Amino acid sequence: MIILFLNCGSSSVKYSVYDWDKKRSLAAGGVERIGIAGSFITHERPGKAAYELQQDCKDHKDAINLVISTLTHQEHGVIENINMISAVGHRIVHGGKFTKSVEATPEVIAELKNISDLAPLHNPAHIMGIEAAKSILPNVMHVCVMDTAFHQTMPAFSYMYALPREWYTNYSMRRFGAHGTSVMYCSRRAAVLLGKNVEDTNTIICHIGNGASCTAVKNGQCYDTSMGLTPLEGLVMGTRSGDIDPSICFHMMKKLNMSPDEMYRILNRESGVKAITGGRFADRRDIEINAQKGDELCKLAIAMESYRIKKYIGSYMAALGRVDAIVFTAGVGERGPGIRGKSVEGLENYGIVLDPQKNKDAVTKNAESCISADNSKVKIFVVPTDEEIVGVQDIVAIQAGTYDVYTKFHYIFQDPEYRNALRDEAFLEEVKKKPFLLNAAVNIPQELKK
Repeated sequence: MIILFLNCGSSSVKYSVYDWDKKRSLAAGGVERIGIAGSFITHERPGKAAYELQQDCKDHKDAINLVISTLTHQEHGVIENINMISAVGHRIVHGGKFTKSVEATPEVIAELKNISDLAPLHNPAHIMGIEAAKSILPNVMHVCVMDTAFHQTMPAFSYMYALPREWYTNYSMRRFGAHGTSVMYCSRRAAVLLGKNVEDTNTIICHIGNGASCTAVKNGQCYDTSMGLTPLEGLVMGTRSGDIDPSICFHMMKKLNMSPDEMYRILNRESGVKAITGGRFADRRDIEINAQKGDELCKLAIAMESYRIKKYIGSYMAALGRVDAIVFTAGVGERGPGIRGKSVEGLENYGIVLDPQKNKDAVTKNAESCISADNSKVKIFVVPTDEEIVGVQDIVAIQAGTYDVYTKFHYIFQDPEYRNALRDEAFLEEVKKKPFLLNAAVNIPQELKK
């Protein structure tokens, strides 16, 4: 059974292809700059050099057609023809009322459109991707994998806001969270690395990318998370403000005669580290480079982002009572030692002790790493996230009629012997050029243990 998994952004389509029968990733890649001059696809396969092709894509349908033609390419492809694809999964940032993955029926798509304003940077693009993919692959099952589903186990005192009751009962004004698929994967992988049962493991998952969140996972289930009704609440992000005093919005709307839509746009697209750096940088790599050159605003952006993460880590330690591990994941979390280090700096009295050298050396998306010192009571892991494998298994189970909510469902990556062959092969090649990665890497491929 071949599963195609899509993650559609406003100007991008990321994809992966998984052979469920062989439990193996066949390929992964993405199309960038959709609707912009200079569109291109990057395609990676096990044991082969990455393939890149420039081809203009005016919309998501063009981009997905390019993905299909690449997957079936005589030289670079991984499947013989389009008919080998058994199902398509779609990552959905905001699933609203849905508590688990569901087939992308017209009714489900209509509901996602109805709540698209709750994730304005994501859901409209997801919907475009679903509709484009269904037009290209109309005879296979399409499944929506909801990022919010994992957070549905939060207790009421975590997800409720101190607002008029009818706002909740009539309009569902509550905390939904995001990044739940990533959090579930990383929290379960942390349990494996700790040698513990998922049900006995407490973790704090720091998903730090352009969008960023912290989640408290208690006994394997979501207990609290930093994102709220929308992905705007919580941490300082690439272009999103995170937590602010709500009065700021009303004050500035009066001062500048600004509409609610304009304020919403500024909070989502013109705030975060982009705003702190004077509108120059949203990419943390640019900020790190310029901070090293002495740019004071870039230094401030790093300090503010890291401090906010540290505050959430501290609050979730109090909420959980016992923490077994802190996990960093996503683009910055996986390859941003500077922000990781500052986020746990000064927490030694709480049993969180960083190994600075291991932290510096852990900069890979292909292997799990431990960056805590040997005497740290709380382990600090870097776990490359894999939302796709969650979606793939959901899809297989839906088709087989064995699927259930995550609290009653066992994923293959919870097993100690689970391996991602695509990442293992990539890591073996990566280590040849960067042998220092082995200083922090754990659970490494068997070939490197010799």
